[in-house]
Amino acid sequence: MPTTDPFRVLLVDDEPVIRELVQAMLEGGGVEVRCLESGAQAVPAARQFLPHLILLDIVLPGLDGIAVLRLLKGDPVLARVPVHMLTARARPADHAAAARAGAEGYIEKPFKGRALQALVDGLRGR
Repeated sequence: MPTTDPFRVLLVDDEPVIRELVQAMLEGGGVEVRCLESGAQAVPAARQFLPHLILLDIVLPGLDGIAVLRLLKGDPVLARVPVHMLTARARPADHAAAARAGAEGYIEKPFKGRALQALVDGLRGR
């Protein structure tokens, strides 16, 4: 019987409630979610986990999300992984900074679970 690898999502957010909510919304049905709470953990964890999607907050302890995004996009192993910002920062300057750094999308908090599921389903080709 053929086995299929799960669709891997890496979430980097310092709010425990957001981590738990996203994990509960997405995990299962062939989706595996790994959660991190700081930007400094993101690149090493992503290199080990090899996610299909990274959801990244802007406001993080230590390295902020934009700095993490630049590191991810500068890494030859991770550069092609889609990164969508998942953040309460809604100013046009934040959107522009994320786009310049290489973000493929921007989801503002509070967010709808349907939007996250549609993003994952679209990337999975469903």
